[in-house]
Amino acid sequence: MQTMVRTEVGIDDRSYYLAQGQDVEALKRRIEEAARSGPVFVDFTVVGNRSVSVLVSSASRIVFTIETVQYDPRDNGDEEAPYGGLFDGL
Repeated sequence: MQTMVRTEVGIDDRSYYLAQGQDVEALKRRIEEAARSGPVFVDFTVVGNRSVSVLVSSASRIVFTIETVQYDPRDNGDEEAPYGGLFDGL
């Protein structure tokens, strides 16, 4: 079985799985900067190749979890080719 690494980001009471190709360290730095500078929207791409914007402040709770999962060739971070959701049964 082919596998890939999946990163989950928990932000307050929501959780998001990052799409493949997201620079986790760069996202951590952007979140740290937002927490220091005041409320700022931080954008990233999630599984399903969909864009998410989260308002991050010094009061935000952020947790990163990394796991190995079965490979999914659709999970490539291409926002021009979204999948999942209401229209394709996921």
